[in-house]
Amino acid sequence: MKLGYNTNGLAFHRWDDAISLLAETGYQSVALTVDHYCLNPYADDLDQRLLEMQTLLQKNQLSSVIETGARFLLDPREKHEPTLLTADPSSRARRIEFLKRCVDLAACLKSDAVSFWAGQLKQDLHREEALELLAAGCREVIQYAAEKEVRLAFEPEPGMLIETLQDFAELNERVSHPCFGLTVDIGHLQCMGELPISQFLVPWKNRIFNIHIEDMIQGAHDHLRFGAGDIDFPDVIQGLRQIDYPGGLHVELSRHSHMAPEVVRESFAFLTDLIKTS
Repeated sequence: MKLGYNTNGLAFHRWDDAISLLAETGYQSVALTVDHYCLNPYADDLDQRLLEMQTLLQKNQLSSVIETGARFLLDPREKHEPTLLTADPSSRARRIEFLKRCVDLAACLKSDAVSFWAGQLKQDLHREEALELLAAGCREVIQYAAEKEVRLAFEPEPGMLIETLQDFAELNERVSHPCFGLTVDIGHLQCMGELPISQFLVPWKNRIFNIHIEDMIQGAHDHLRFGAGDIDFPDVIQGLRQIDYPGGLHVELSRHSHMAPEVVRESFAFLTDLIKTS
């Protein structure tokens, strides 16, 4: 496994400074949250920015994933909207088109995966109908990603239609494609009571393409600094070793950008010690 960090926790840094900070600290991977300030796929100078990003990642020998959870990139007035579950077809198509653009970024950067989630169900649909609507959007993106040889990593997210690994299993039955796998957020497993975490990782051994990690308390979806929650981290590391997870272990602390340098270093020290001693 490779220690990494999500740029959504470095929102007040220039992205090149952020990546340099991560490399200097010792991280080996970066989760690039596409946003207004980082690889905006709608920017006029995207080609130049992509070239700069390629050069910087190669220089610092960092692998990457593309993260699609920017809060207000597609709609400045409503967080995370539109989604693959949005009622309006044209708005839903805008999310699909955005995800395809992110696939293009991942193909260019040779990223490990594109990470995305379902969204909240805000229309009156039975669960089966909502699952089929979501699956249809996933299938369209998957077809595009497969042509580019890019993997898609779906993240169960508390408060969204797909919250747990069991929910993902329902979706996966409808999608079922080799390039469709998981982003597992360790804190989300804790939040939703999928415990012990190691046992919930094992059945998905070959489908986990990306990991998010932070501390969290069961029943509360609040990303916390390491030591502030109640996750059994030695169990987590043992589970990751049991499945021989080779990818990035990306710290996700998006509400700590105001103190990013401190938290970047603190998180690296915690995880490095954890891996050595577990």
